[in-house]
Amino acid sequence: MRNVFIMGAGLMGSGIGQVCAQAGLGITLCDVSQTALDKAAKNIAWSTGKLIEKGKVKGQLDEIMARVKTSTALDKAAEADLVMEVVFENLEVKLRAYEELAPFIREDALVASNTSAIPITVLAAAVKRPQRFLGLHFFSPVPMMPAVEVIRGMHTSDEAFAEGRAFALAIGKEPIMVNRDAPGFVVNRINLPSTMEAMRVVEEGVASVEDVDKGLRLAAGRKMGIFETGDMVGLDVTFGALMAMFNETGDPRWYPPLLLRRKVKAGQLGRKTGKGWYEYDEQGTRLGPAK
Repeated sequence: MRNVFIMGAGLMGSGIGQVCAQAGLGITLCDVSQTALDKAAKNIAWSTGKLIEKGKVKGQLDEIMARVKTSTALDKAAEADLVMEVVFENLEVKLRAYEELAPFIREDALVASNTSAIPITVLAAAVKRPQRFLGLHFFSPVPMMPAVEVIRGMHTSDEAFAEGRAFALAIGKEPIMVNRDAPGFVVNRINLPSTMEAMRVVEEGVASVEDVDKGLRLAAGRKMGIFETGDMVGLDVTFGALMAMFNETGDPRWYPPLLLRRKVKAGQLGRKTGKGWYEYDEQGTRLGPAK
């Protein structure tokens, strides 16, 4: 695998692009907005530069950035060995993305989604060769988080599943092999219930957002609290994942808590909007808990 096409240049797309470029792969970041692409390239350069300074990434920054291309044109997907969709966590949006990409994907290319909860089998139905389709679920922030879930859909071939594992290893990640296309896969199936319970603790006035995060960092060994992580990922992304699991299973335990639903409706989505569980200034520095 030499070339990777990534549709979606947001936080996750740019992070995935960064680790691929650092590992020696050529990448093309694609987005409808050139502004978003320019921002993604700038962020990749900044993050990679910091990692080189700390000795965590080998090579020269210019050499790594030379592997990063950007484009608003989907036809660049025809050059890729791996085509990855990293758009908003919404089934209709993702299906539309595959519909637009379909004419350009090579027959031998591996096709993947970075979805955190939407069934891989459902997404695979949108492509011509579902046997070449799988899930590659990265975790945020991608350059720092070592795990990748490699998820097998109902039609994913043994060969494609093995290629997904090999890709994760090639870019320096540890693959978690998900053998069944179960709701929430592995990590989110375990992690989201605790995330929802943390929201209910705040909703019921048992403890503040800050104290819940403090407790999880100091007593549970988390590097970031649940609410800190939620703001980084985006409250709308968490909401979308929960709704995908609720719609798939009909199980009420996955229905998003009221406080999360209210915040999403109010547009309080985390760092990207300046307010989520916490408030942030224009530079993204946390100011304190959101009122």
